[in-house]
Amino acid sequence: MSRREIFLKALRRQKTPRPATGSATSVITTDLMEKKGIFFPQAHLDPVLMARLAAAGYEQLGFDNVMPVFSVCHESAALGCAVDWGSRYQMPSCKGTLARIGEEIKIPPNFLQSPECQVPLKALKYLKLHYGQEVAIVGKVFGPWTLAYHVFGVEEFLIATLLHPRQVSHALEQLKKITILFALAQIEAGADALCLADHATSDLCSPLAYQKFLQPIHTELAEKIPCFLILHICGDTSDRISSICQTGISCFHFDSAVSDTLARKLAGPRLALMGGTSNLEIIRKGNLETITQEVRKKVAAGIDIIGPECAVPLDSPAENLRMLASAVCQIQSR
Repeated sequence: MSRREIFLKALRRQKTPRPATGSATSVITTDLMEKKGIFFPQAHLDPVLMARLAAAGYEQLGFDNVMPVFSVCHESAALGCAVDWGSRYQMPSCKGTLARIGEEIKIPPNFLQSPECQVPLKALKYLKLHYGQEVAIVGKVFGPWTLAYHVFGVEEFLIATLLHPRQVSHALEQLKKITILFALAQIEAGADALCLADHATSDLCSPLAYQKFLQPIHTELAEKIPCFLILHICGDTSDRISSICQTGISCFHFDSAVSDTLARKLAGPRLALMGGTSNLEIIRKGNLETITQEVRKKVAAGIDIIGPECAVPLDSPAENLRMLASAVCQIQSR
C-alpha cells in the first residue's frame, strides 16, 4: 500500500498496515531549509520553491503527505490585508486591519488570480505532477473565524461577538465564501485533502460561541467542499470535539493540550484524529527514546495520523521529525 493510500485510508478510519504519519500544518524548520537550500520568505512567494520545500516533508522527513501552504496569510493578502512575509527565522504575519465590523467585505473579482493565491495553487499542481502517486497532497485554507482576525483585528472581532452578534454572523457568512472559493481552486489544482485552519481555540471562542457561530458554518463547509477536510484548531478543544463530530468533517488535527485518550473518546468512531504530539516537549526537545514512547502512546490511543500538533517551531531539529515518522513506519500493523 502506498503512502498516499495509507494517509487517505486513515482519513476514512479504514484498516491500514500501519498508522499514517504526517501533518496538515507546516513541518518546515530552519535546518530543513538549509538542507534544501530553499528559505523563507522566498518559499512563500515562489511556487516552485514552495513545492520543492514542501516535498522535503516526504523526501527528507518520511511523512505520508506534503503540505505547501506554510503561512496563515495567503488569502488574507489576496483580500488586501498588509502582510509581513517574515524571514527564514520568522513566520509571516498580517499587519493592521482591512475593515470594521459592520462594513461589507468585498472579494476582489481577480481574487484567485492574485499572486498570493496563484503561488500555492501552482505549488499544488507541481506536487500533484511530481509526487501525486506516492504521497497525499494536502492543501490549506483558513476558515472565516481566522480570516475575521486578519480583516477586523482580533480584539475588535472578539468584542463584536458579544456586542454585535448579528454583524459577526453576517461577516462570517461573507468570509466563508473566500474559504469555499480557495478550497475549490486547490482541489482543482490537485489537493487530495485540505486543512481547514480555523483558530477558534477555547481562550478565544467559548463552546457556546463555537456552537452558535461556527458549527453551522463548518457543517456547511463539509457539505460544499468535495474532499477530505482536516479541521485544525490549537489549544484545549475538549469542550468542542463532540460538536466538531457533528459537522461531517473527516478529521480533527488536535493539540497536545487534549490527551490522546480523551481526544479519541470525544471523537467517537467516525472522526479521524491527527497530530497531538507536543511541539515543545517532543518535536523540539525529544530524543529517540521519548519519540518512540510518544508514537507507542499514540498507537495505543488509536490516533489515526501521527505527527506534530501544529506548525512546528522553526528552530526545531528536523531530525526529531524524521525520527517520529520513522518510528511510525516501523509499526507493521494496527
